[in-house]
Amino acid sequence: MSAPLLTLDLDALADNWRRLAQLSGSETGATVKADGYGLGASRAARRLAEAGARSFFVALAEEGLAIRKVLGNGPRIFVFSGHMAGDAAMLRELGLIPLINSAEQMARHAETLPDHPFGIQLDSGMNRLGMEAPEWAAVRQIALQTAPQLVMSHLACADEPAHEMNARQRDMFIEMTAGLDAPRSLAATGGMLLGRDYHFELSRPGVGLYGGLPFEGAKPVVHAALPVIQIRDVEPGETVGYGNTWTAARPSRIATVAAGYADGIHRALSHKLQLWAGDTPCPTVGRISMDLIGVDVTDLPDEPEALDLLNAHQTIDNLADVAGTIGYEILTSLGARYKRRYLGGGA
Repeated sequence: MSAPLLTLDLDALADNWRRLAQLSGSETGATVKADGYGLGASRAARRLAEAGARSFFVALAEEGLAIRKVLGNGPRIFVFSGHMAGDAAMLRELGLIPLINSAEQMARHAETLPDHPFGIQLDSGMNRLGMEAPEWAAVRQIALQTAPQLVMSHLACADEPAHEMNARQRDMFIEMTAGLDAPRSLAATGGMLLGRDYHFELSRPGVGLYGGLPFEGAKPVVHAALPVIQIRDVEPGETVGYGNTWTAARPSRIATVAAGYADGIHRALSHKLQLWAGDTPCPTVGRISMDLIGVDVTDLPDEPEALDLLNAHQTIDNLADVAGTIGYEILTSLGARYKRRYLGGGA
């Protein structure tokens, strides 16, 4: 193995979807944007469809292409960015459903794809995407004449269950959708865990499918192993890596692994990151560089062929805590150089 290896458990992905779906008394979709959170959208979507998902969500119309190829014409694919200029042909040909974010997008859709399905995205307080109450009031009657497939909004603080913003957004969403016949969606992973008051007619889990918080019951989906290129002896007083930032205090064995910040292992993890040899943690030493990381393997009984970045001991969220970020960023930063091995149904 000359490149880092991601092993992706598609059965764990499907099981996470089923366990989240059990929380909901309504339809459960699946968010597969950003290439399935970096793990391969087409493989993820196919396995989730086999598990029972029938509604999928992507960020951009362009992301819908790979999904439609593997799903066929049945399942729905919603596009969070809505109907952007120049998207009409792709939306039509791939059967994608734009989630209209503004009166401008509403007019564009009516002009270019008057008979094509669409959904509505409302801003219930996040101030990111969607129509605020006055804009929605201005186009509501026009929009409802052509039966939107879905009316949705997005929670800003769902990963903090006690945050008062959650109830405030839920109440605003209820107020903005009062009297509608269209199905509604407010909850992603965090919202689903807040309870059925947040589920409405459709939930759309994302990061929890891929093993991330706030779904604490998620099965891990991704394992990452980094190959060892070379192991060398380093004497006390010698340094490792750029800038001489680590100095050996004892006779040491230092492994150089084939990965770095080009592979999503952030430079900010320098002097903090541990890699794993089975159940044994091994501290990294020196700065993380673009392609290489030094690791102290002095205390291992044998020379390892590879060391784990992600495993049962170090999940995406454990790693995110060390990096001062979130599991979403860890997942979506895993670069194109990783070889990918898929396990389970649909592999």
